[in-house]
Amino acid sequence: MLIDSHCHVLKSEYENPEVVIKKALASGVNKIIINGYDLQSSFEAVNLANKYENVYACVGIGPQNISDFNDDVYQKIKILASRRKVVAIGEIGLDYYWTKENKDSQILVFKKMLGIAKENNLPVIVHCRKAFLDTYNLLKEYNSSGIIHCYSGSLEMASEFIKLGFLLGIGGIVTFKNAKEIKEVVREVNISNLSLETDSPYLSPEPFRGKVNVPDNVILVAKEISKIKGLSLQEVISETGKAVCGKFDL
Repeated sequence: MLIDSHCHVLKSEYENPEVVIKKALASGVNKIIINGYDLQSSFEAVNLANKYENVYACVGIGPQNISDFNDDVYQKIKILASRRKVVAIGEIGLDYYWTKENKDSQILVFKKMLGIAKENNLPVIVHCRKAFLDTYNLLKEYNSSGIIHCYSGSLEMASEFIKLGFLLGIGGIVTFKNAKEIKEVVREVNISNLSLETDSPYLSPEPFRGKVNVPDNVILVAKEISKIKGLSLQEVISETGKAVCGKFDL
């Protein structure tokens, strides 16, 4: 089961997202999870998921999109969370890389999103950049599980997230020659604790680095993990697919 557990195949990113989806499904990607990051993209993710049997949606407000957050947005995300094809709350989280000035606001919105997940018994897909301790503490407080998207932390931190019940989302960065830390994490962590993702249209793997990413490229991530871990490609696809299906009840 080859699954792209995190992408943004949306109108704001592609001229025709449905062409991208159809091409990926035809090329051997079995399931695609489209992540929203604000209200509009969350609505769009749900609409696209409703059109395709093997496409699923996540809804939420990401840390870079909190400026327009208010009670109306909160209530609408709550409504979307109960839709049939919504499998998680995401992309949500904390990002102190770009700015720490709105740290308190980020934490407030993150807590709101974690609360919606808890109310609906849904996992979460978490954006965490330069904010590992706060992210970990909040996920532990809310007894959350899901995926740490585009994992970029240490092996020690990876172990702590796994203990909480999280998969580590591994994308195109793992194919970069200088990505030593994430390669070490992939090498040491059990394959059952990893998920494959593209983060399309961002973070294209080699040899397409710098170009627009697409869900089809998830196979290149799987091949790199296969090489790093010394596992067969089929085992990587099977085990990561099984992990995601179990986590998101696909």
